[in-house]
Amino acid sequence: MDEIQYLTVKALTKYIKRKFDFDPHLQNIFVKGEISNFKRHSNGNIYFTLKDENARISAVMFSNYARQLRFFPGDGMNVFVRGEVTVYEPNGQYQLYVKEMQPDGIGELYLAFEQLKKKLEKEGLFKKERKRPIPLYPHSIGVVTSPTGAAIRDIITTIKRRYPLGRIFIYPALVQGKDAAQSIVKAIHLANERKEVDVLIVGRGGGSIEELWPFNEEIVARAIDSSTIPIISAVGHETDVTISDFVADLRAPTPTGAAELAVPSVNELMEKINNRKIRLIKTIKNSIEENKRELNRLKHSYVFRNPQKLYEQKMEMLDRTFERMNRSMKLLLSNRQQTLKHVNRLLLRHHPEQKLLLAKEKYINARKRLTFQAESIFQLKEGEFKRMIRTLEALNPLKIMDRGYSITYGERGNIIKSVDHVQIDDSLRITVNDGQIHAKVTGKIKGEEKENG
Repeated sequence: MDEIQYLTVKALTKYIKRKFDFDPHLQNIFVKGEISNFKRHSNGNIYFTLKDENARISAVMFSNYARQLRFFPGDGMNVFVRGEVTVYEPNGQYQLYVKEMQPDGIGELYLAFEQLKKKLEKEGLFKKERKRPIPLYPHSIGVVTSPTGAAIRDIITTIKRRYPLGRIFIYPALVQGKDAAQSIVKAIHLANERKEVDVLIVGRGGGSIEELWPFNEEIVARAIDSSTIPIISAVGHETDVTISDFVADLRAPTPTGAAELAVPSVNELMEKINNRKIRLIKTIKNSIEENKRELNRLKHSYVFRNPQKLYEQKMEMLDRTFERMNRSMKLLLSNRQQTLKHVNRLLLRHHPEQKLLLAKEKYINARKRLTFQAESIFQLKEGEFKRMIRTLEALNPLKIMDRGYSITYGERGNIIKSVDHVQIDDSLRITVNDGQIHAKVTGKIKGEEKENG
């Protein structure tokens, strides 16, 4: 039995990869599907999955191919792709390596146009407030276009016919092809660096969308936006619309139209000047006639016919005015004097010395009233005191004893008012007018018993 030969995983994967690489049907394959899991790497490579209803395949688009895309792919977008299928050896997975891509159902250029338009519009590059005014009477006009095309001949012819005073500066640029966008940007920057023109026309004649495409490039739009010189966009025919038209300060339908918008017409200017000259002469004549009428009116006016009377009237008015002024001054002076007197009285009334005298006077009067009231109260209280003394003297029990009465106290110091308050042999203390008598109860008789006895 032959010995079995085992392959390494690497060898097997390499064998399968060679099969893929030598299959002519997988070298230049066209596939359509929907993008999912889209990811753009920092180095520019694009990784995504291409799928349909029944299957999916991993796909890669390297940066050198991705840079050529005119639109921005993303998840959910249906696309047509061209590329090759091979195996990625490190994980043994077959992948679709995309070289070209375009959207399904809509033109690639149109999609790129709409995407850039939305992006720049969101940034505000189309806003009216960013637009610079085109000078009415430019001294010099710059043109960025091909020096050999029909557009430059139309622009020069129109400017020379309409405005021969204007100087024309041409900044040659490629207007179609892959290097055209950079060439246009370079020409715009050169015009801004030299600062020798007042307005700049940027454009070309008609052509296909591919031929006009440089004017849809983002770098051209940003160069127009950053220009310090006002720019008129003149690309293709009237029906052609480019990104440059939206960003420019003014859009012209054609290069010839741009030349007409950039400069005024000398014939129109001369007509305006003649019309204004006629209006000015008419206005001056009317002013002269009006002044003549005013002069005649003044010559025949009362002032010039009777100057002496007018002088006398004015003198009389001056005298009357002087008298009124004197009366007013006297009245004003009198009012001021009255006010001054009133203020002086107020000052005297509120003077510290006057206030001190008034306070002193109030003090003396208050002291007199206080003394009088104190004396009255003293006399009143003295009379009341004497009456109370007399009343006390009248009620003093000692005074009663002067008439022979006495007060008897028991052993406990209580006043004996009844025979019932003492017992036989109790000690008594009898107070008389000039001292006390100590006695002892040897007997007691009530009033009724006395009467009965």
